[in-house]
Amino acid sequence: MYAEIIVDIAAEQVDRVFTYRVPEGMTLLPGTRVAVPFGKREKEGFVIRLKETPDYDEAKIKPVLSALEEYPAVLPQLMELAFEIREKAHCPLCEALRLMLPAEMRGGRVKVKTEECARLLIGADRIDEAIAAQSRSAKRRLLITLLSDGEWHPVEELRGMIRDVREPLRWLAERDMAQITQREILRSPYYGIVDAPPDPELTEEQKEALEELLPALTRSAKPFLIHGVTGSGKTEVYIRLVRRALEMGKGAIILVPEIVLTPQMINWFRSRFGDTLAVLHSRLSPGERFDEWRRIRLGRARIVIGARSAVFAPVENLGVVIVDEEHEQTYLSDRFPRYDARDVAISRAKREGAAAVLASATPSIYSYAMCRRGDYTLIEMPRRVLDRPLPKVYVTDMREELRKGNRGMFSALLKEKLDACISAGQQAMLFINRRGYASSVNCRRCGETIKCSRCDVSMTYHSVDRTLRCHWCGEIRPMPKACPACQSPYIRPMGVGTQKVEEELNRLYPGAGVIRMDMDTTAGKNAHFDLVNRFRAGQAQILLGTQMIAKGLDFPQVTLVGAVMADMTLNFPDYRSPERTFQLLVQVAGRAGRGEKPGEVVIQTYKPEHYAVRAAAAQDYRAFFREEFQRRRQDLYPPFTMLARFLCESKSMETAKATAESIRDGIIREFGGSALEKRILFIRADEAPVTRIQDRARAHVLMKLLNHPDTERLLERFQEMAGEEYPAHVVLEINPASLA
Repeated sequence: MYAEIIVDIAAEQVDRVFTYRVPEGMTLLPGTRVAVPFGKREKEGFVIRLKETPDYDEAKIKPVLSALEEYPAVLPQLMELAFEIREKAHCPLCEALRLMLPAEMRGGRVKVKTEECARLLIGADRIDEAIAAQSRSAKRRLLITLLSDGEWHPVEELRGMIRDVREPLRWLAERDMAQITQREILRSPYYGIVDAPPDPELTEEQKEALEELLPALTRSAKPFLIHGVTGSGKTEVYIRLVRRALEMGKGAIILVPEIVLTPQMINWFRSRFGDTLAVLHSRLSPGERFDEWRRIRLGRARIVIGARSAVFAPVENLGVVIVDEEHEQTYLSDRFPRYDARDVAISRAKREGAAAVLASATPSIYSYAMCRRGDYTLIEMPRRVLDRPLPKVYVTDMREELRKGNRGMFSALLKEKLDACISAGQQAMLFINRRGYASSVNCRRCGETIKCSRCDVSMTYHSVDRTLRCHWCGEIRPMPKACPACQSPYIRPMGVGTQKVEEELNRLYPGAGVIRMDMDTTAGKNAHFDLVNRFRAGQAQILLGTQMIAKGLDFPQVTLVGAVMADMTLNFPDYRSPERTFQLLVQVAGRAGRGEKPGEVVIQTYKPEHYAVRAAAAQDYRAFFREEFQRRRQDLYPPFTMLARFLCESKSMETAKATAESIRDGIIREFGGSALEKRILFIRADEAPVTRIQDRARAHVLMKLLNHPDTERLLERFQEMAGEEYPAHVVLEINPASLA
């Protein structure tokens, strides 16, 4: 028997199968990870297929050295998915296969954890006799008593109850009265017990949604998009759908966009499904991630909740894939190989005969357009559970506040509402999408802005340790006492960040308690979980945070939400800025009034007339969609066209720009004339908006492509061009998540 194997080396020169001989007595299946000789080294690889006879001289074929697991690590359906990603991302197959596994499995960096355990081999009817026979050894009598349940007990646990336990344990084992062995133990990411609540009675909208979704568990169907307002009970629909899938012997994957949402979703599902649930996300330790992956692969867990990469979880007989908050950009991978977890979820569901369900209170323009075109099935849930009202939204024009002499960060209205909320003993959430204390540090004499030495961005001032930090590369330096350009002492932080708002809130409401959630306060492993639980337990009245608090979280006692700088995202140089602004505002507004008491929202903005702000205040998705869809049609932005860019990075800006210009000129030469006009509406080579990140100069070739039958062939040619040799590092991006 011979095996065709992809060696785990990410290089195009070896992106092909190599034939190895399967030694006598070794059993391999496609998807198994193996160790093989490659040149003078030993490398890991993946078995792609098996065959009876080789295509060339058997004498030259080397044997497989060993199988790295007793089972195929990559399921057949995930192997097919890897081939698809290889084609779409134009990456080596081994790069696509790596997505299917915990990273630490490569190179044996994580292994099964074991501990020494012991159990009694004496029958229950002989235990009293055995204890009585140990009249001369109190330790052996106690040990037999502790092991009398016949279960496995960790030796370390026994050592805590019996000093020098090894001697009596060895004595029992030598007489076949006890057994000692190494047993696998699972590193669990869960802690705390979650009580199972009774099933709530479904609303009519929830029942109607389930009636549409349930048939998709047994027959192929188009992807579904649930457009449900915040608080409409989408999660309960997920739970009932997953329960039905389990009853049919099928599995489920639920994707969430932010790690901060994972503990809440885990608690909801654990309370209903217990240990059949597994979780996968980047905050798990390597051991926890490996053990959760193994529980899924071995069929011990049938439900998976996790962030983007959980879409590759090895769930067999998949019944449903749910993408919660489907509009979020975090589903787009910005690492190579690039993929969109939403597209992967839909592709995997189609391949495995599962239901694909996307859901959001603010669906992406693309997904809603797919519903209008008939490619997705739209399910609408326009009312909150128990007919609770949507929060009342107030829009405050900060230009008018400035004219009235208010130079503070809170408008008079937000301050008034905060006073009332805190006095009433209720909770409030404040959203500002900027971490740190101040967004920049400027010299008031010469105008110098202190920038990162490695990136073309201003550094953010953090007051906690009086440092300047780059939020792109992580560079840290102390706050200077004088301007580095003119040596003036008149240097000061400018702008507002979460730390500055926290400082002001603590001054205004010293007894209320403020919890801040941003990248700085949630760096620890369980920090998200702890902060959310503290707020839910009422240990603070104010939760302040960046966009990680703007979606999905459910706090029944929150009656006030304030968006401190609501229109910040409108200033981003990206055609999706209005969409992202609308989504953020509606999502953060949806945190208010989810309990019995009605909610209020104050949106502070310098652009109250902007259609994204107006539609968010009215919580009117359809009105926003109509205006945004028309703007994109008029300006020929996606989904009416496709954006593509070659991103060129080098230590030298001259090299990066020269590479970009060379690629642009090559495209014009190859696709010039009428062919260019029909397919490429716009092409430009220039410096990238952020010209330097981590000491790498950045230039790009930006293109707008018409949706044309030949566009796919055009993209294939672009991928070939991206793989050619250049003086700069070149990556092709299709509809990139960020144009920075």
